[in-house]
Amino acid sequence: MQFTEKTALITGAASGIGLATAELIAQGGASQLVLVDRNPRITRLKMACPARPLVGDVSDESFWDSADLGKIDHAVINAGIALTGPIESLSFADWRRVLAVNLDGAFLTLRASLRATRDGGSVVIVASVAGIKAEHGIAAYGASKAGVIQLARVAAKEAAARQIRVNVIAPGGVETPIWDQVPTFAERTKQIGRGAAFIEMAAMASPLKRFAKAEEIAGQIAFLLSDASKTTTGTVLVSDGGYSL
Repeated sequence: MQFTEKTALITGAASGIGLATAELIAQGGASQLVLVDRNPRITRLKMACPARPLVGDVSDESFWDSADLGKIDHAVINAGIALTGPIESLSFADWRRVLAVNLDGAFLTLRASLRATRDGGSVVIVASVAGIKAEHGIAAYGASKAGVIQLARVAAKEAAARQIRVNVIAPGGVETPIWDQVPTFAERTKQIGRGAAFIEMAAMASPLKRFAKAEEIAGQIAFLLSDASKTTTGTVLVSDGGYSL
């Protein structure tokens, strides 16, 4: 999975899956990365190749209108937020906030990416198994991730004329900072520690009894981006330790 002389755009690149993917692609020989995050930390990251940071909100159309992406070969649409709560008590403001980042932001990123991607390039959208399997309290998050799965399928059909592939990865539990936005996890972390909280949750949710590391999901994203999956488009790679079985 080499990326020699390739340019890649990665959103949500300041931490978690986005950061791990950026590091892996850089190590694979990329000539340049375009790294997007609303966290200014993105400007201080050190990569194994030149990196151009863009600080901004992926759900802001004006941000993308003013962003000079140049020409890219790959895009990883990863930025997202999490929120839990039953539908009956979920405020419309919270619903819109999640959909704005996870679905509107994915659309705006995808639109900008396709305009900038060279023929023969590839795109991976990071969804979630929450977009496939129903659970209590994930209405906004699950709906946003189900939406990006269908968005990717449509994009795969539309972009095929240019030999651009569009795929989705749908992780289950991954040990990333997004869990800090989930109140029950944050509370359990206070009680038993972060590592133990991950182990406890994974033992309950996954037949393999483990969550993925961000680096493991990054490797699967790199596979979908690379020529190793050259005949794969419009597919969803579920990487959830068996959670959805």
